[in-house]
Amino acid sequence: MITENEFTWAKPMELFAEQKMVKICAPMVRYSKLPFRTLVRKYNCDLAFTPMIISNSFVHSVKARDSEFTTCSTDRPLIVQFAANNGNDLAAAAEIVSPYSDGVDLNCGCPQRWAMAEGYGACLIKKPELVRDMVNQTRARVCSSDFTVSIKIRIHNDLRETVDLCQKAEHAGVSWIAVHGRTKDQRAEPVNKEAIKTIKESLSIPVIANGDIKSLQDVEEIQAVTKVDGVMAARGILQNPAMYSGFENTPLQCVQDWIDISMASGMTYPIFHQHLIYMMERIFCRAERRVFNVLASTSAVLDYLETHYGISNKSSF
Repeated sequence: MITENEFTWAKPMELFAEQKMVKICAPMVRYSKLPFRTLVRKYNCDLAFTPMIISNSFVHSVKARDSEFTTCSTDRPLIVQFAANNGNDLAAAAEIVSPYSDGVDLNCGCPQRWAMAEGYGACLIKKPELVRDMVNQTRARVCSSDFTVSIKIRIHNDLRETVDLCQKAEHAGVSWIAVHGRTKDQRAEPVNKEAIKTIKESLSIPVIANGDIKSLQDVEEIQAVTKVDGVMAARGILQNPAMYSGFENTPLQCVQDWIDISMASGMTYPIFHQHLIYMMERIFCRAERRVFNVLASTSAVLDYLETHYGISNKSSF
């Protein structure tokens, strides 16, 4: 078994100092959990996020902590993302996870109505003083210089507001800022690369570009325009967990790795299957997708993949 002393990893700020482009797996509800983080780390993902966790319930419920946060000694470097609407909750949550992670991230970008109704997510980009207070309280509670505090935001319609928010967060001690280049009301519109560029030019801390990152070519193109320090992929890395290794589509070895990791972790069938639906989307023809997407059990999925693609289950389940 690997112990903490036998496994070493670069701290997040070391990655930004050492690399021209830090490649990141985004926080994704249901999907960026430990098994998937384990998979993408095998394919040149430098830094991984947990799914967004509600800080209040995390702090006050052992059950919530046990169900929402799972990690292991090799799951590093790791950032835990929280939804919070006050400094005490975020700081307390950060204190709990600090021994097992490398930083916390405040979600200031989730556009879902339920989140904003609770004072979470994208509504925070209109409250720069509150964001600054949450960062300050977290910094005061977790004093380690290696432990990062970051924010993930969407942009305003008036970009001057975004720059003001980011500069206030920087002055409060934010380690870096991830920018999803859309407003809270935009969904499929192209990412605003010029907005990300302007934000990067306005700050001295690292800036991460998020949105429409689906290949290494996308990474290179957005870096050329914005000069950001890193990129963060969500749907792109779900569809191809090996994208940061330069694969255009999910290689079959990556599918095999996912099966091995999932079977060993005891992952529930719906999430196991949904990941494969994403991963095989560009590999299957339309007829194959129709069949595969309605398979109803782990054994049916494994039989299909072994019969049609020679991918086998190496463990018992």
